[in-house]
Amino acid sequence: MNVDAAIAAVAAIAGLCTGVIAMLAFRWSERDQAKPTRSSLHTDAVLPPGVDTVLSVLRSSAVVLDEEDAVVKASSAAYALGLVRGGKLAVEPMLHMARDTRRDGEIRQVELDLPRRGTGRGEALAVSARVAPLGSRLVLLLVEDLTEARRIEAVRRDFVANVSHELKTPVGALSLLSEAVMDASDDPEAVTRFAGRMQIEATRLTSLVQELIDLSRVQNDDPLEDAEPVRVDELVAEAMDRCRHQAGTKQITMAAGGTADLHVWGNRGQLAAALGNLVENAVNYSPARTRVGIAARRIAAPGGDLIEVAVTDQGIGISEKDRERIFERFYRVDPARSRATGGTGLGLAIVKHVAASHGGEVTVWSAEGQGSTFTLRLPEAGGVRDRAEAAAASGRRKGGNSLIEPDDLDDEDPDRSYETFTNEPPPVAHHP
Repeated sequence: MNVDAAIAAVAAIAGLCTGVIAMLAFRWSERDQAKPTRSSLHTDAVLPPGVDTVLSVLRSSAVVLDEEDAVVKASSAAYALGLVRGGKLAVEPMLHMARDTRRDGEIRQVELDLPRRGTGRGEALAVSARVAPLGSRLVLLLVEDLTEARRIEAVRRDFVANVSHELKTPVGALSLLSEAVMDASDDPEAVTRFAGRMQIEATRLTSLVQELIDLSRVQNDDPLEDAEPVRVDELVAEAMDRCRHQAGTKQITMAAGGTADLHVWGNRGQLAAALGNLVENAVNYSPARTRVGIAARRIAAPGGDLIEVAVTDQGIGISEKDRERIFERFYRVDPARSRATGGTGLGLAIVKHVAASHGGEVTVWSAEGQGSTFTLRLPEAGGVRDRAEAAAASGRRKGGNSLIEPDDLDDEDPDRSYETFTNEPPPVAHHP
């Protein structure tokens, strides 16, 4: 009996010890789960209140790093630029800046050239990176894309340099020729020869200044303010008259077709200048005794019918690398030939701006040794005028202050780049 009681007492004590041990283990497990771990420290690295909202409205690419250089927050622009990959900052110089800033708390800024992702081209992406501490544990990296600003600055610098060079050439020639005239005052034949050269240089200088004025005007003026229906056949006739003397000198035949009963909508002076530049280029870059053709037609388009005017020549043609740049200011395929013909390198730039400001485009097809076809596409006058009149009537019915909104005149995207390059077969065949 005493033995059974002892066994029962031992079992009771063992059960009590087991319960106590289980309770202690449970409490220990809860306390262990509440301890911060390496992974929990990373997930708990949240942004200070309001910072997330501020970063979402910044135009710069934003990246927030924790104390282990892991990305806590990154904007979509940062991923698009290739700054963040696999949850890590992929640009080593920026990573070193972030570590230095985390160590001493100083704000740092640097400009870098990064390889452009996914293009296969050698062009670099110019960025400005600024690193600053964000609280006690985080680091904020702001990256601004400077590529477009650098490109615009380069264009402006090249434009100023080209203008200076182009103006200096005829001015210098006039100065030298005037000295030659003075030295040859006793030689009537020499005076006549030098005076003829002075006249040529003065004409070139006048053309350059006029084209600079024209380019400035088409860039700054809104052609739709003075828009009107313009007959295509009148524009073509005016362009041919402008080049008739040069064509006759080189025995070049100019022929036009398909221009009857077609109208475009826009500024008559600008449209005439654009088409005149295309025809003049065709004549200047064509060999003697060849043919320049001008053809027009109506084509259907989603936003309304377009009028397409194609100027085709049998000239020297344009190489593929030059086709990508011929609409740039002062760019000339053959500088020596341009000097001989008096070209300034601004004609096609004016055509591009006129086409864009009228809601159209200019394209080029060319093959070396075969010739070129420049095609100017513009909105047809009827369709645009009908939309404008309908918008005006709607504005009057609504009692609004503005009769016509800009979007009512043109369905084209205002941010669209109208400069188009193609090497498709020309819409107008070369004439034999």
